Amino acid sequence: MTTPPRQLKLGAFFTPPGSHYAGWRMPDARPADMEFEDYADMARMAERGLLDMIFFQDTAAVAAAAVDTKDDLEVQTGAARVVRIEPLTLLAALAVVTKHIGLVATATTTYNEPWHIARRFASVDAISKGRAGWNLVTSQFEQEAFNFGQDEHANHAVRYERASEFYDVVTGLWNSWDEGAIIRDKDSGRYFDPAGLHVLRHEGPFFKVRGPLNVARSPQGRPIVAQAGSSEPGRNLAARTADLTFTAQTDVAEARAFRDDMRARVVAHGRHPDALKVLPGLNFLVAETESDARAMQERLMSMMVDRIILPTLSRLTGGVDLRAYPLDGPLPPLPQSNSAHGRQAMLLEMAERENLSIRQLARRFATANGHLVFVGTPKAMAELMEEWLRADAVDGFMLLQPYFPTPLDNFVRLVVPELQRRGIFRTAYEGTTLRENLGLPPL
Repeated sequence: MTTPPRQLKLGAFFTPPGSHYAGWRMPDARPADMEFEDYADMARMAERGLLDMIFFQDTAAVAAAAVDTKDDLEVQTGAARVVRIEPLTLLAALAVVTKHIGLVATATTTYNEPWHIARRFASVDAISKGRAGWNLVTSQFEQEAFNFGQDEHANHAVRYERASEFYDVVTGLWNSWDEGAIIRDKDSGRYFDPAGLHVLRHEGPFFKVRGPLNVARSPQGRPIVAQAGSSEPGRNLAARTADLTFTAQTDVAEARAFRDDMRARVVAHGRHPDALKVLPGLNFLVAETESDARAMQERLMSMMVDRIILPTLSRLTGGVDLRAYPLDGPLPPLPQSNSAHGRQAMLLEMAERENLSIRQLARRFATANGHLVFVGTPKAMAELMEEWLRADAVDGFMLLQPYFPTPLDNFVRLVVPELQRRGIFRTAYEGTTLRENLGLPPL
C-alpha cells in the first residue's frame, strides 16, 4: 500500500503593510495601517484558501528611525510600519467573522505578565471555539524597554530565562480547570466540581502567581504555542514549549538540518517528534506568467531607498552604524547583538556565503527579513513547496506577503488548486480546532 504524502501546513503572516519595505506604495496595496474591514477581508480570503492560520507579528514600540524622521520625506516614505491594531483585540474581532481558520498573535514575555497573557488568549480561544494561538517572543527591539520604565533592554539570556518561566505560569493557569469541571447543574446547585479545579501557587525567580485562572478550559485543551527563536536558547525553548516554530531558511538542505535538529531536541524533552511543526517563512510574488511576477518584483525594488533600508539591519549590528561605511563595501566586524542572536548569525552567514555588500544585504533583508524568496508562476511555486515537503525539510510554510491583498489573493486562486492537484494540501478542514487542523497530538 502506498503511503499518502504528508500534507502542507500553511499560515499567512501579517505584518502591515507587508513584508517588503516598499510594498505599501504599490498601486493595488491596501493602506499601511489597514482598517478592520481590510483585516476581515484578508482573514476570509485565507480561510477560502483553507490555510491553517493567520499569524500576526507585533512589537510594543515605534522604531527609532520613524521617531526621528521629523520632516524628512524620504525617511517617512520608508517608515510605514509605525501604526497597527493591537493583535489580541484584533483576533477577538476576527473570531466572529471566520469559522475555521486559526488565529495566532505575538505577545512578548519580556513586557507582559503571565496572568494577562493566559487570560487574554484563553478568552480568544473561547470566542473562536478553539482556534487561538500564542506566538511567544522575548522582544527583539530595544525601543520597547523605554515604554515600560526601563532604561535598557534586558540581556538576551535573561529574557529567555524569564520566557521559560513565563510559559510555565501561563500553561499552568490554562490547566486551572479540567475538562468537564464546570457542571452548571441547576437541580443540585453545583456549578463546578472542586476536584477539577487546580490552584497553581507558582513561585519562581521571576514570578509569583497563585491562580487559578478565571476562564474555563480551552476547547482545544489550551491555545497552541508558537516560537520563532533560532539561537541556542530559542531552539531549546521551542523544543520544550512550542507546537510550531516559525523559522528562516533559504536552502532545502539547511532547512532539513534545522528540522532534524528541532525534532531531536523535542524528543530529548520527552515529547513526540511530531508535536512540533516547523514552518519556515516563504516570501512570494506569484502571477499567472513569469513576466508578470517579475514585473511586480521590479516595481517593488524600484521604490526601495537604500539610505532608508539600512535601519532595518540596526537591531542586528550590535550598535554599529553601517551608514559610516561604504554601502558597496563588505560588512565590518560586528559585536554580538542583544537583539536576536539567531537572526544576526543568519545575516552574517548570508553575507559571507554570497559575498554581499552592505547595500545588497540591506536590500535582501528589507525585501524578506532573511526568509526564502520566490517570484514566479503557480506551478513553479507548488513545485518548490512540494520539493521541500518531500525532502522532510518542512512541515509547511509561513507565507510572507510583500503587501496586501494581491499576493495572498493570487496564492489562494492560483497556487492552492495546484497544491491540491498534487495531493499535498487539504480540500477541506479536518477538524474544528487549530490543534486538530495542524495535526498536533491531543492534550
